[in-house]
Amino acid sequence: MAQLPHAPARPGASRDGNGNPVERDPVVFIVDDDDSFRGALTNLLRSVGMHVEAFASAHSLLTANWPDAPACIVLDVRLKADSGLTVQNDLARAGVELPIIFMTGYGDIPMTVQAMKAGAVDFLTKPFRDQDLLDAVTRAIGNDRARRESQKSLAQLKERFQSLSAREQQVMTMVAKGLLNKQIAAELGLSEITVKVHRSQAMKKMGARTLADLLHQAVVLKIREAHV
Repeated sequence: MAQLPHAPARPGASRDGNGNPVERDPVVFIVDDDDSFRGALTNLLRSVGMHVEAFASAHSLLTANWPDAPACIVLDVRLKADSGLTVQNDLARAGVELPIIFMTGYGDIPMTVQAMKAGAVDFLTKPFRDQDLLDAVTRAIGNDRARRESQKSLAQLKERFQSLSAREQQVMTMVAKGLLNKQIAAELGLSEITVKVHRSQAMKKMGARTLADLLHQAVVLKIREAHV
């Protein structure tokens, strides 16, 4: 498929009275080429207060602007122009990580397995109960919210690591490899006291209260094998 989704739009975030960013309302993207069924799903989800963007084709979804908010996709597996599984693959190649809930009136075990292995969070066979869809969407939104929080935490951790001086980064990397202060001092040509100072400063800037915290951060950042 030639068209790929645009990167998520990132307008200025709303902030609360304390200046903290306020998360935007979750969005559910519906893709189904049956007008009446698409409308029914849209009305159902909006009736419980969800924001919905509905599309009649995969092309419309893939060329839409993506909000900077928790979201999920409710996708018909048998569209007129495209297979929902193909759309799933296109989204994955484009780096779109939104949870997908598949719908089909002709589901079979191989198709379900393929969709689940590719990351689908649920697979609903038409006709399904309203509550089944609501439960699936709630789970999917929860998954995406957790993913976004994880990415945010990682970005903050990377930012703190970049705030370290080059020497502090070296010391943290060598600590992560299991070297003792005296070993680091010998390898870098520094005094052990100086290494302790750099290590203490690195822990302070990284917000690590203990050595275990610092080692965990190094694992998350994957700097254990970084070159010194």
